[in-house]
Amino acid sequence: MASQKKSRSPRNRTLSLSEADRDRLLPRLTGTDALHELTSACDITACADALAALDALPAATVDLVIADPPYNLDKVFNKRKFSAVDNDTYCAWLDSWIAKLPRLLKPNASIYICGDWRSSAAIQAIGSKYFKVHNRITWEREKGRGSLTNWKNASEDIWFFSVGREYTFNVDAVKVQRRVIAPYTDKTGAPKDWHRSKAGDFRLTHPSNLWTDLTVPFWSMPENTDHPTQKPEKLLAKLILTSSNPGDLVLDPFAGAGTTSVVAKKLQRHYIGVEIDETYCLLTERRLEIAEDNPAIQGYQDGVFWERNSQPPR
Repeated sequence: MASQKKSRSPRNRTLSLSEADRDRLLPRLTGTDALHELTSACDITACADALAALDALPAATVDLVIADPPYNLDKVFNKRKFSAVDNDTYCAWLDSWIAKLPRLLKPNASIYICGDWRSSAAIQAIGSKYFKVHNRITWEREKGRGSLTNWKNASEDIWFFSVGREYTFNVDAVKVQRRVIAPYTDKTGAPKDWHRSKAGDFRLTHPSNLWTDLTVPFWSMPENTDHPTQKPEKLLAKLILTSSNPGDLVLDPFAGAGTTSVVAKKLQRHYIGVEIDETYCLLTERRLEIAEDNPAIQGYQDGVFWERNSQPPR
């Protein structure tokens, strides 16, 4: 008897595609040839190889790049496998596509490149060849496998670069709402640098380069897909709000299931997502459809980022 695909729990909200979805969404995908005809900011999902797409896109049009390339480890993406290589080979691969970015970027553009502890040093080294490096963000992945012979891998990095000395950085847009442990008051008894709400006592704080307020998408979250390395929408919202403005163009050359494009759309930015896998491209387009009716981002409400496992007042 042929094995049947295991059915999902009714509470499992992982997004999947029906055959009707595939047929309806396939015409929306853009091929490499059509990229040569672009002249300005647009909203597309390009089903294409990243290297070919970066050669085809128009020059000096991109305000922000967010790249989440395959890390230097063995990983299967749908039916495509990325295999770990030695550090020099991985650096050469990074260089092969990072070198193509300067032509596409505006003079005040920013670049964020994701990695883990294996690939982080290589990203800094290659990125610094072409751009000014400003910081390394480390964010906590609260998921991860334990080990009897090593530390549990529960963090990833995001390197922050810019083309030049002047770049967009909207710090007020990404302040974090944190719970006040010791609520000081002034002589009148009024809150000092914090405020009361139905959900508790909170303070707006400047964002640091250590992020512990993110939740990796999992089966009960509506943003979840079957992509194995999907980033949280909240993470992308932080980067997009900080380093771009409404109407700017955000490029993701390794779009996966389209989180960058989806969040850019929700935050009124233009987007180009490049992804070689057709299924992931179709998932992107399905998520973009859903975003038309539901622009919410979990953990971000009324212009404020909330700590993980906390709720804004209703």
